[in-house]
Amino acid sequence: MEKNGLRLLIVDDEGAARYGIRRALETFGCEIGEADSAEAARALISENNFDLLLLDVNLPGISGLEFLKELQTEPENTRTEAPLVIIITAHGSERLAVQAVKGGAYDYVSKPFELDDLRLVVKNAFETIKLRRENRSLRRRIEIETSQRGALLGNSKAMQQVRATLEKVADTDATVLVRGESGTGKELVARELHERSTTRSNGAFIAVNCAALPTELIESELFGHEKGAFTGAAARRKGKFEQANGGTLFLDEIGDMSANVQAKLLRALEERRIERLGGDESIPVDVRIVSATHRALEEEIDNGNFRADLFYRLRVVTVEIAPLRERREDIPLLAAAFARQAAERHSMPERTLGRDALRQLMDYDWPGNVRELKNVIERAAIMSEGDELNAIELGKQQSSKAPVAIEGSLNGNLLVPYTNDFRDDRREFERRYIARCLEEANGNVTRAASVLGMHRQSLQHKLRELGLGRRYVSVGDEKDRQE
Repeated sequence: MEKNGLRLLIVDDEGAARYGIRRALETFGCEIGEADSAEAARALISENNFDLLLLDVNLPGISGLEFLKELQTEPENTRTEAPLVIIITAHGSERLAVQAVKGGAYDYVSKPFELDDLRLVVKNAFETIKLRRENRSLRRRIEIETSQRGALLGNSKAMQQVRATLEKVADTDATVLVRGESGTGKELVARELHERSTTRSNGAFIAVNCAALPTELIESELFGHEKGAFTGAAARRKGKFEQANGGTLFLDEIGDMSANVQAKLLRALEERRIERLGGDESIPVDVRIVSATHRALEEEIDNGNFRADLFYRLRVVTVEIAPLRERREDIPLLAAAFARQAAERHSMPERTLGRDALRQLMDYDWPGNVRELKNVIERAAIMSEGDELNAIELGKQQSSKAPVAIEGSLNGNLLVPYTNDFRDDRREFERRYIARCLEEANGNVTRAASVLGMHRQSLQHKLRELGLGRRYVSVGDEKDRQE
């Protein structure tokens, strides 16, 4: 029978009653668990996210009503959402049933009950659960549309390509590698991919920053651990893989992962199963992996820091996010969106972007990319006076990296004929400037990228965009020749 993805727990101290209920509800195709007490149910719920509980009032130890109250008052951060509860009462205990519904139960049935009546109540509960999921997914989508999609705004060719790629791969389970500099919005792209998936969007989106976790903790964070697996492991703990089951696991800064964890991650991707630290149980997981990095993983492979087989497994589809300085035409749209968000967030009038402020934004190189732009606009929205954003404070224009010395200087004719079209003039200047820089670097793309303060891959992308790719991409050091 086809599974519907819903999980039900029967809590009743009578084995015969549990058996009869299970047989009656197997036609729904849901996963069914059983517990003979509130204590046993509590243990099962801590390990599994049940959607619906059939809870008998008369239980040994903690009563059904007491357990219902416990479920309703459990801290929100321990579970994504409390399960719906259908109370089972004895005949003539309607008063208890009403009390239970007032206490948060979804509905009730009284023993002895007709199986068709039970099925109807459970069917209605499952429909309510599905509706909740759809509403939750819609709310998340609206949040992204209204406040989080700044990194995906823009009409530049680079952003059009990003959106087109997401549209193609959203409903597949292909692993996706998101590449781009810090601050370009890699996590927002991953979230957008998750939200566009019709099969994954109802599941959890779990993000892990591999660079922010100590090496000794990241394995436990990803795969979980059993009680006593190491000093301080006082209880069993689910890892991010299990938490993201049915959804998406986003691994940020994947290039910072240790060799040992890389091996376990590759095994999990290939077998779709994991083992908790200190355990020997093989746990199946249904997770889509989206990873991100600002590092050149090809160079990390050459240096022995990253597994080639894992790299190929992660980059089935690659999404390249261009730095903001390479898509300046998107700045006005992004700035206006961030100004609206800042006005809503701080309950202040929305201010427009003045001509002088826009010129400042367009002339800046944005080393912090979209994240920096958002912070600049929010600060300006708070500090500005009048109807326009005028308190624009920008960082230093120059790159923090010291350029690699090359012989000669960028002499020669870099003047561009004035055509009264800013985009065409800027493109021609970029073409001449970058071409001259590459000539001074003897065609070495890596060295030229360092002088320009760019990543090598970003420069190669720019060369192709400016029509210089055939001349220079294959010229230079060994890595450039391989490209």
